[in-house]
Amino acid sequence: MSAHPQLTINMLESYLWDAACSIRGDVDAPKYKDYILPIIFLKRLSDVFDDELASLAKEFGSPEMAEEFVHDDHALVRFYLPRTARWETVRTLSGTVGQDLTDAVRAIARENPKLEGVIDNIDFNATTSGQRVISDDKLKGLISILGRYRLGITDVEPDILGRAYEYLLRKFAEGSGSSAGEFYTPKEVAIVMAKMLAPRPGESVYDPCCGSGGLLIKCALEFKNAFDTKSDAPLQFYGQELLASTFAMAKMNMFIHDMEASIALGDTMRRPAFTSDAGALSRFDIVTANPMWNQDFAQEVYEHDTYGRFGFGFPPNNTADWGWIQHMHASLTDTGRMAIVLDTGAVSRGSGNQGRNRERDIRKEFVERDLVEAVLLLPDNLFYNTSAPGIVLVINRQKPHPGELLLINATPLCRKGRPKNFIPDDLIEKIAGYYLNWSEEEGIAKIIHTDEAVKNDYNLSPSRYVAQNGDDDVLPLEDAVVLLREAEEERKAADEKLAAVLRELGL
Repeated sequence: MSAHPQLTINMLESYLWDAACSIRGDVDAPKYKDYILPIIFLKRLSDVFDDELASLAKEFGSPEMAEEFVHDDHALVRFYLPRTARWETVRTLSGTVGQDLTDAVRAIARENPKLEGVIDNIDFNATTSGQRVISDDKLKGLISILGRYRLGITDVEPDILGRAYEYLLRKFAEGSGSSAGEFYTPKEVAIVMAKMLAPRPGESVYDPCCGSGGLLIKCALEFKNAFDTKSDAPLQFYGQELLASTFAMAKMNMFIHDMEASIALGDTMRRPAFTSDAGALSRFDIVTANPMWNQDFAQEVYEHDTYGRFGFGFPPNNTADWGWIQHMHASLTDTGRMAIVLDTGAVSRGSGNQGRNRERDIRKEFVERDLVEAVLLLPDNLFYNTSAPGIVLVINRQKPHPGELLLINATPLCRKGRPKNFIPDDLIEKIAGYYLNWSEEEGIAKIIHTDEAVKNDYNLSPSRYVAQNGDDDVLPLEDAVVLLREAEEERKAADEKLAAVLRELGL
């Protein structure tokens, strides 16, 4: 009989939240993750290392021989942990706990280059205005709570530990306000996207702004559910993340889920990490992302691009939505498909306006080249950084239904919750089913032909085509602000041109 209780997801969630509550007061809620996640990761690494060492002891005849062999050849284990960084040492820390814990995670990173910048990116001994951010006593209590259960190979499946990890990320998101969208996409949104993209054996999956890696992980889990991963060619995963702390979370999340993934740190729009020797963008079978909505980018990002990404047109300064779409489209193979989460205005702004509108004009190119396959309107109050609804835009270079677009309005499939609304599992399956089966339902899903989108001036908002309760497609305030800023930008450019002409005329 095991000396350790059999872990369930509820037990893990409870103990992880106890850990967060134990440092409440010392640390703001959005910062909990910076201290808790590396310690959970250290515990997992240490328990797995102990399990591997015990297995090697049987092979080599004794724990001492196993220790000697592993010390000389780190390749015998997934990650090598020096004695000072193993949980048996960490759990007994006292006195200078912050400094000793910082030394421990840095020692792990030194021994395992793959973990540099991942586990060692937090200083547990940090101070602000001469005061410790988190006291040694609170750290000692945190270590005690996180040591309640073993997290080794036979103690907990990667999926269960990963789900608990996701739970903690969601709880952090609930307390993080507007910054939450930097690292967390709601579970139901990520699952719907993975089901719609339906990864197949041997395919490559790329997220250019991967946050904590949730969209890649959901693709991996969807693939695992659909195929015998032991006999089929595995997926290949790639991601890039701008923020160092979120990059570290993504790397930890991949290791927690036992996933092999190439995650790069850097600015995708200015310096994409995945390129060929010739300097061209790498291309992938599947691209998935939830970039920051309506992000500001200077025009020079598009004007000075050397990767041929923005041939459909330059987006306005005040919203990079169609810049991200074009980067992702340029990163697809000739038969590739992509899904991106954006705010609702990305598929409707500018339609019906007199004269030019840069977003509408780019959208026009995608529609007329028959690249847009589907648009899913999500219910409101799903996301942690906004109460506004969002959309999932699906683009496919090899559409199985040429000349057709599927518009899905998932608003009635939402359930009210606190602090956020949610979509139940059975309705997630239903939403994905409209796309996978290419089917319609009155008031929820409608298939249109490209010429109907043209007739509506390239407005792809599902609420325009799938009416509910007689609601009109009203322009949200956020989108009106974006349009106003774009108009001001165009007016400024026109004023500069006029001033130049007047100078040439000597006026």
